[in-house]
Amino acid sequence: MDTNTPLLDLQDVRKTFRAGGVRVTAVAGVSFMVRPGTITGLLGPDGAGKTTLMRLCAGLLLPDAGRITALGFDSRADAAGIQQSVGYMPQRFGLYEDLTAQENLDLYADLHGVPKAARRARYEELLRLTGLGPFGRRLARDLSGGMKQKLGLACTLVHPPRLLLLDEPTVGVDPISRRELWLIISALAARGDTGILISTAYLDEAERCGHVLLVHNGEVLDQGPPADFRARMTGRSFFATAAVPGRAIQARIMSDAAFLDAVVQRDGVRVVMRAGAQLPVLPGIAFAPVPPRFEDAFVERLRAASPMPPAPPAAAPPAPATSEVMVEVHDLRRFFGPFEAVRGISLRVEGGRIFGLLGANGAGKTTTFRMLCGLLPPSSGTLTVAGIDVRAAPAMARARMGYMSQKFSLYGDLSVAQNLAFFAAAYGLRGARRAERLRWASDAFELAPFWNTNANDLALGFKQRLALSCALIHEPKILFLDEPTSGVDPLARREFWGRINALAAEGVTIMVTTHFMEEAEYCDDLVLMSLGSILAAGTPAEIRARARTPERPDPTMDDAFVALIEAHEAQARRAS
Repeated sequence: MDTNTPLLDLQDVRKTFRAGGVRVTAVAGVSFMVRPGTITGLLGPDGAGKTTLMRLCAGLLLPDAGRITALGFDSRADAAGIQQSVGYMPQRFGLYEDLTAQENLDLYADLHGVPKAARRARYEELLRLTGLGPFGRRLARDLSGGMKQKLGLACTLVHPPRLLLLDEPTVGVDPISRRELWLIISALAARGDTGILISTAYLDEAERCGHVLLVHNGEVLDQGPPADFRARMTGRSFFATAAVPGRAIQARIMSDAAFLDAVVQRDGVRVVMRAGAQLPVLPGIAFAPVPPRFEDAFVERLRAASPMPPAPPAAAPPAPATSEVMVEVHDLRRFFGPFEAVRGISLRVEGGRIFGLLGANGAGKTTTFRMLCGLLPPSSGTLTVAGIDVRAAPAMARARMGYMSQKFSLYGDLSVAQNLAFFAAAYGLRGARRAERLRWASDAFELAPFWNTNANDLALGFKQRLALSCALIHEPKILFLDEPTSGVDPLARREFWGRINALAAEGVTIMVTTHFMEEAEYCDDLVLMSLGSILAAGTPAEIRARARTPERPDPTMDDAFVALIEAHEAQARRAS
């Protein structure tokens, strides 16, 4: 096969949409190619045009100008040919929840016209590749998030495509499932005949691509191999340490104009200098040079292109924990029929702390989180939040909480102002107090330009701002965040955590679930769940220390997550 002949070729592609009577440019003159045996990454902030590009490449949208050729088909002349030939997995892949995994495969084989005689061998290969062999008879709705993503990929591959388009396939899945998905993707590319275009919100995944396109406002800002992006940042990346917590180091560093970026990492902060800036002397903080990474270049390029850069983390140190116990759980259990999803867990959270609840998909953390929020009654055990017995008075407990769900519990057909007014009324705010808190939300979250915009029409980063402001409108003592940054781009995540750090510094207690292991480093305390039980608890440093080995003397949180959960699940399988 000629590996120089592109499987996908875009030349000066343009696409606009009409929204609210205004013509919006989604793709503005984009050109690139995807060749056999390669993985091309598509990265950019929310609203950059990545999904529109994916749909154009899949033949689901037609360009207004320019040319798209996929597998020899011109999208204008034969969009149906592209749709039948490429493998396309959108962000919300259409699994049929009431069908088994095997029945979903059968359905997609029928849709793609896969001959009956060829199916058995293809199914065996896909089930082996995805590790879903033992789960063929399980209903799709009963699969974990990671398993659903792998089943969606298997359905996409049931008719072996030479061009595979994946729109953020790893969003919302845990690090183990994410690693497994990438093993599948890399194996497909290694065969040499398949080209892959993948969009992703994880910048470490860009390092796995042979070529990366950085898009913003529908334009390609930059493109090339990840190594080229890293090389531009040589000499500007450092690791900062001090005798204070990482959040305090970060706040001090980001108050200095010499720094472009600062991210809490392990027992310090990874920092990036602005171009041409000299490393300042900051009393009590030591700096050591570290190799650049793709993320450094991404942040620099996007900050320069963004008309309204995210606010830096608040320049305030973490508040000390209070003596008040905000969450206390003892022997908490939850059954779904005969299945015990949460198996007698106990935990305690003091006021003013950021407490992280981690676990693989299906570990029981979402069930635990919903019980803590009063959204799901426990089967047994005791549970108090903000001094209220949640089992006895769930409505009273919820009145003292703020809650932000993974899927943004906003009313899409209501404006920003109407959403805020609704939540203010739901929490009992009236008169001058209500007006004061609405002004606060508008100013603190910079929502005024979007005051009359419907929530559905906001970019994901601004949906996140609105959801957080709705959760805080009544000034709760404790804030529950359920995977709040899932699908959000790295700049919006930085802005979000700046706001969370500021809240914690003011004494608000934060409970958060996340699949971004670098975000776990912002937590004061962590619980790692596996198979419905607490596997490990402690500070981030204590969790990482449990995964330390001679071969891995300085594990990351991602390393610790994978190592501890895989060891626990292997032990459980041996015991059964």
